Amino acid sequence: MKILFVCLGNICRSPVFEAVLRQQLQRSRLDWQVASVGTGGWHAGDGADPRSCASALRRGYSLESHRARQLAATDYRDFDWLLAADRSNLAEIEQRRPAAATAQATLALPFAGITAPQEIPDPYYGKQAGFDQVIDLAEDFARRLITRGKP
Repeated sequence: MKILFVCLGNICRSPVFEAVLRQQLQRSRLDWQVASVGTGGWHAGDGADPRSCASALRRGYSLESHRARQLAATDYRDFDWLLAADRSNLAEIEQRRPAAATAQATLALPFAGITAPQEIPDPYYGKQAGFDQVIDLAEDFARRLITRGKP
């Protein structure tokens, strides 16, 4: 399975979900491809937000090698699933969908069976607790998805 997490700038939510799922997949010895992008390109080439890095590191995940990139047309054929952080990004994914797209798109949390919240809150303009909440949601997401197996 090939999963692409999509948020707005690819510096907070999607890189955390990528890192957490990747580490949990390695522990479970599952060979799935995981990556992340943003619908916006203004952070392209930047590392993850320092607050995301701090929250992740406290929980044993490294975002040090992350470099933000923007959603590309090739992502729609290179991945099976485009998992959006929120409805706004899901709408953007669908608006940009090329005619030959093969990837399916949906909200990330419901994809793993999480019904509340349905969207990953954007911590960018908030306090550190918001970044910690993203880690909590990412760990719950990974645990549920791996337990459930391939959709």
